[in-house]
Amino acid sequence: MIRIGKRTLALGSATALLAAGGAVTAAQSVQAAPATPTCQAGDLYLAVGSPQGAAGSFLYPVEFTNTSTHSCALRGYPGVSVLTTGHAMIGAPAARNGVPVTTVVLAPAGTAAATIRTNDPGVVPSCRTTSTYLGVYPPASTQQMLVPFHLRVCGVFEISPVQSP
Repeated sequence: MIRIGKRTLALGSATALLAAGGAVTAAQSVQAAPATPTCQAGDLYLAVGSPQGAAGSFLYPVEFTNTSTHSCALRGYPGVSVLTTGHAMIGAPAARNGVPVTTVVLAPAGTAAATIRTNDPGVVPSCRTTSTYLGVYPPASTQQMLVPFHLRVCGVFEISPVQSP
């Protein structure tokens, strides 16, 4: 028996196929390329970039930089919370904004970003206490990373999935 794609042919059928000019390959040991490992918190450096204003909102990039010596992948949404000096959450964590998810492969020193969106306090006066830290869980991670950052969440508090620059 010889396997061709999803079909298995008897040896006689395979010989007939060869005689007819078809291609038959004997069963081979084919190794798949190893999957790129998921970036772990220890592989990453986090920073928050400068805000950009847009239609009554402020957008803050949360930048993930691969500090390891190997490529790693990020897929999905990070978990983001605003925290007090004592690391207590101030309100609910950021909601996912519904943008489709892609996989981003970060080479060593490569950077990708997710974007926080909140409203301008002049547009939405209901604001939380200003944070001392952001608590960030990289996608597919259970380890929270702390980033010293003063963020005043007003109205909406959303996060995008990690995306290539």
